[in-house]
Amino acid sequence: MQTVPQTPAITPISGPSRTIETDIVIIPVFEDDVLADEPDLDAASGGEIAAARARGEFTGKAFELFVTPVSGWSAPRVALVGAGALKEFSSDRLRRIAITGSLAARQRRFARFALVHRPGSAVDARDAAQVLAEGAVLASFEGATLKTTEHSSTAIEKVQLRVDGDKATVEHGLEHGRVLAQYTNLARGLSNEPSNDLTPQLFAQRAHRIAIEAGLAVEIFDESKIAELKMGLLLGVARGSQEPPRVVVLRYEPDSITTGPVLGLVGKGITFDTGGISIKPADRMDRMKEDMSGGAAVLCAMAAIARLGAPVRCVGVIPLAENMPGGRAYKPGDVLVSAEGKTVEVLNTDAEGRLVLGDALWYARQLGVTHLVDVATLTGACVVALGKAATGLFGTPDAWRDHVQRASERAGERTWPMPLFDDYKELLKSQIADVSNTGGRAGGAITGALFIQEFSGGLPWVHMDVAGTAWAEEAKPYQAKGATGVAVRTLAELALGAQEWAKA
Repeated sequence: MQTVPQTPAITPISGPSRTIETDIVIIPVFEDDVLADEPDLDAASGGEIAAARARGEFTGKAFELFVTPVSGWSAPRVALVGAGALKEFSSDRLRRIAITGSLAARQRRFARFALVHRPGSAVDARDAAQVLAEGAVLASFEGATLKTTEHSSTAIEKVQLRVDGDKATVEHGLEHGRVLAQYTNLARGLSNEPSNDLTPQLFAQRAHRIAIEAGLAVEIFDESKIAELKMGLLLGVARGSQEPPRVVVLRYEPDSITTGPVLGLVGKGITFDTGGISIKPADRMDRMKEDMSGGAAVLCAMAAIARLGAPVRCVGVIPLAENMPGGRAYKPGDVLVSAEGKTVEVLNTDAEGRLVLGDALWYARQLGVTHLVDVATLTGACVVALGKAATGLFGTPDAWRDHVQRASERAGERTWPMPLFDDYKELLKSQIADVSNTGGRAGGAITGALFIQEFSGGLPWVHMDVAGTAWAEEAKPYQAKGATGVAVRTLAELALGAQEWAKA
């Protein structure tokens, strides 16, 4: 059974690149870069680097790759990774460079390598150590764990980070990055799991082990407890499946913090989504095993928050269910009653994520949260609006939404604010109930968010629609195809940076 995945050994080092004993040294190179800090590198390559630059084979554009043998260095090979223009360089660019180089090393079956932070950029030592460690660990993720044949790349065993700076500062950044990436990988692994191996009950069992290992308090609600709480929206969605629902409740309450805000994180945990009676097309329905990515993000973010000692109390709530078209399944036209007492007319059973989130947000409020963030693979409409490059960010007030966006920028997980104009609420009106569960195709991502807002109790609230970003359809130099673990780092950075918003 999967708990926290193993990560490569990562150690900080100092000294010239040519003295690093490893299989391959990975060095960022800018456009128009004369490599003044590596004066003997071109000679060690036998002039191959200069020749490659001259013929345009390697220009330094972002994420280009050039690998060459070197002589006179302790490592036999060097990999140059394009860093783009120096003025555009950032910690996120460095993180992606680290992933690019690390994946290239794996694909060439190098188990040991070094990542070099070049002097002269705007990224300081602490941030450089963090993002380089993140990059190395993220690149170590293995998604093909169920294959019985030989894998196409090797496992990463040892990574050295050459970052010039105060040793304690570098080590602090390294540990921060290692933990964030480790739990991002864990979320990726959970999203990759086949749904027959990750039913609501099995997800809850896995969550219990992960939480205990991280030092979180954890409760698991079975169907009897869920019924006792009158969570009619969650029970309605789960009704068509033989697999009973579960709710995972996580608490992070450091002894040193007894007052102040309480951050509530809520994640959609639909372990498989057929669409129910409003059934989805067969094409790519297999991907609906990852409809619990929001729940995985909340679980893993809470674990990272505890491991890194964030300075704020946090609560995580993950509603878990399958959405199936069984003989007892809820139907279009049904009216469900939420734990809060609101009535919901079901117009489409494939708009189930917002239903389970409604009951979960209500319960988070009962636990005393003061600020809310929910994460969900909620709508195809958000993918139409923003594609695969950004998570849709909805929330009120604007200041709270902006805090979440800044956390996402620190995490290297791009988000984009979306509107919540009152005009859209008209689309959710029902003839027979307090609200309907869908407003139709027009503005679908917005009406989905507005439905969830109905259960926020007027608290500062943000909804992250990760339908487009939870899964990479195509491999990129810095991103393997498959589950991305999106939002783990954003949520953790939000909690770690609580001093920015705690008094707002």
